[in-house]
Formats: sequence, structure tokens, C-alpha cells
Amino acid sequence: MCHMRIDVLTLFPEAIEPFFAVSIAGRAIESGLVTMSCVNFRDFATDKHRSVDDRPFGGGPGMVLMCGPVFDALAHVEGQVKRQAPGTVPTKIMLTPQGEPLTQSLLSELSTHPWLVVLCGHYEGFDERIRQGAGVREISIGDYVVSGGEAAAVVLLDGVIRLLPGALGHGQGTVEESFADGLLEYPQYTRPREYGGMTVPEVLLSGNHAEIAAWRLAQMRERTAKHRPDLLLGDE
Repeated sequence: MCHMRIDVLTLFPEAIEPFFAVSIAGRAIESGLVTMSCVNFRDFATDKHRSVDDRPFGGGPGMVLMCGPVFDALAHVEGQVKRQAPGTVPTKIMLTPQGEPLTQSLLSELSTHPWLVVLCGHYEGFDERIRQGAGVREISIGDYVVSGGEAAAVVLLDGVIRLLPGALGHGQGTVEESFADGLLEYPQYTRPREYGGMTVPEVLLSGNHAEIAAWRLAQMRERTAKHRPDLLLGDE
């Protein structure tokens, strides 16, 4: 059985931990597919106020996360794990607007890594020297702004965990989902057959698996062309 370790470095563990106690991620952790921990930057502050941020040099709004607590938190996590599993190398991820876009193919790649360390920014972001010195891979979940890296971490890690073999409990689950093969997923229906004048397409009731597969593929292409034509550009 494959096993992944995840360490999330954050100012707000309470924003991360509840999500990973339930649903697919929770079951993956409970079954031993994933070991997960949250580490608070503030635990590595050195002053009586437990400061982790300060005003930016050169002026400007907001506060910037300081080097010291972040590097010390990283060193703590890396040292702890390397004592338990010598030779293990972490993939360190910084969630930032300037990072490479998060895609299904990137999630698939990350799901093969045995150890992910995810740094969640807050306030005005990280001191630039953390980017320079921590050896991080920068990833962005989209061209918009959220209040902190915790929301982005949940998106990224949920996408990774569900791809781990055994996480969904059945092999085809991730294969037939949106973006798995570059197309949006086909429409899904369940009982009753008719509701509010809306009915289930007859082909899905036919029992003809070849016709159902053809219908679903056609629906995927049609839905993708209508809602996300950009996904089809690579096929031209």
C-alpha cells in the first residue's frame, strides 16, 4: 500500500484540520494511506509576543511573514521526518499567485510524491528570501485573491489525496471525472426517472453499454465545447 506524508505549515491549523477529518481525506488518513500534520509558524517565534510578521521594508500596506519562524518550522518538520525515514526528501510547495497553475495533471504528478510540505502564506505574503532559500515549488490555484494559503492548501491537498490508490475505494472513480482526460464529465442521473417534468435520457435506461459509453463521450465533448472550449485547443 502506498503511503503519503503531508505537513502543512500555517498560522491557522484550525482552518485546515477539520476538513481533513471527514469525507475522502478523512478516510484516507484513518486507513493509513496518508499521515498528516499541521505546524504553526507561531510556535517558532522568538519574542514574547510570538511575532511572525513585520512591516515591509520600503513601506506599503500590510504585514509580511518573517524568515525566522518559517525557516525554523521547515527545519523542525524536515528534521523530525528524516529521523523517522532517513533519505526521504520532501516536495516543498508554496501557495502563491505567481506559481504554476494547478491542473489535474499537476495533481496527478504530486500524488506520486511520498512527502509534501505545504507552506500557507497570509497577510501580504512571504519575505522574498523564503522563496529564494527554502527550495519551494510555487503553485497557484487560480487568478484570484483569497485571504490566505489555507483555502488553497485544502483545494490542492484534497485533489491530491483523492488520486491516491485506494482513497476512493474503487478504481474507476478518478478516471471518469472532469479533467481526467481533458474533458468535462458527462451528465449524471439517479432515481426517480422523472422529476418535475424532466426525464432521464432513454439511452441510460437501455442496458446497452456500448451505446451508453458513446452517449457519454458525446456529452463530454459537447459540454466541454460549450463551457470550456479552451480545453479542446490542444486537440487541434
